[in-house]
Amino acid sequence: MIKLKETSAFGQLRLPTLTGCTLRALPPVRITSIAPYPGQVEALRARLGGFPAPGEVVTLQGIDLVWAGRDLAFAFGDNLPDGLEAHGALSDQSDGWCGFALQGTGAEALLARRLPFDLRKMPSPGSARSVLDHLPVLVLRRASDRFEIWVWQSMIQSVLARL
Repeated sequence: MIKLKETSAFGQLRLPTLTGCTLRALPPVRITSIAPYPGQVEALRARLGGFPAPGEVVTLQGIDLVWAGRDLAFAFGDNLPDGLEAHGALSDQSDGWCGFALQGTGAEALLARRLPFDLRKMPSPGSARSVLDHLPVLVLRRASDRFEIWVWQSMIQSVLARL
């Protein structure tokens, strides 16, 4: 029998050295996409204790619910309550995504040149589904000078090269 070993998407990649900010790989985390069935957003909100509106990040009982697109949220963490399947389609996205943190006084300026929206208007915490250059990303603003960039694992090397 073959034994598989979990490895980081960053593997042997060298993280670039950036002026005015630091870049570090984020540890793997469980990511579950939640797509409400028609008319079930309020039921999900009641069951979870909240559901993010566009651009929002809602932190509840050990999970972050992140707006990830129209009628879609990503739950970061392991503490999802049972019974959500009755109100929405759930899908484990953990193996498909990886993230890195970009922090420092130069983080916003660095991203501003590569993202097609005004970061000054992004709340903290907040989220945006966008493209970095031409590569799809999920951007989370955790603080005024701290961002998390989540990208499909197959594209991490390309995203890091753009930085």
